[in-house]
Amino acid sequence: MADPVVELDDVHVSLGRGAARVHILKGVSLSIPRGQAVGLTGPSGSGKSTLLMVLAGLERAQSGTVTIDGTVLNRMDEDALARFRGARIGIVFQSFHLIPTMTALENVAVPLELAGDPKAFDKARAELASVGLGERFSHYPAQLSGGEQQRVALARALAPNPSIIVADEPTGNLDDATGQSIIDLMFATRRDRNATLILVTHDTDLAARCDRSIRLRSGLIEPQVTQSVDAATRVAAQ
Repeated sequence: MADPVVELDDVHVSLGRGAARVHILKGVSLSIPRGQAVGLTGPSGSGKSTLLMVLAGLERAQSGTVTIDGTVLNRMDEDALARFRGARIGIVFQSFHLIPTMTALENVAVPLELAGDPKAFDKARAELASVGLGERFSHYPAQLSGGEQQRVALARALAPNPSIIVADEPTGNLDDATGQSIIDLMFATRRDRNATLILVTHDTDLAARCDRSIRLRSGLIEPQVTQSVDAATRVAAQ
């Protein structure tokens, strides 16, 4: 088995204060090997998006240990965590989160520039070309379709060449055909780069396409429905 790139041990997350405090994750333990595609499923409020945010270093666990790519996130201050996240984790959101006053090229170059990469714009051009937007460098988000905006967001996530790609309902704002093309692109990219792909989705077909599907309910993993997909089926699907 490949070495684990994600390891969670008895992770608890609560949000809010006092009487409004809600226990979201209730002792989640999880190991994900490098290069695996994982679908996180479950009803609304089950904790799957919070789990994804913990994996991405965007949400802190109150207790337990979160180890990503060999680094224990619990021990890092906010600045170190931001640097780690920028270098190792690519994040794709449902709502794109592009900067409206920047071109596609500038949006993709931003994380590279923040990391001090002297080749930020060269890498941004290469990533946009890799997602089929080689003719859209100078277009602003408002001049792009929803599918094109999500491709820009994906290129931005991939630009630092992260070990892990996380996506929260990445096709939620797209029509079926466009969403399918984005998913195909994400799986192809994950395969070509041997990256770990972790998706939050309500789509059972998409979850089944992953190597592994993990279902959450009330902040806990349901072990009886955590399963691996047959390798031959997986290759055919991709």
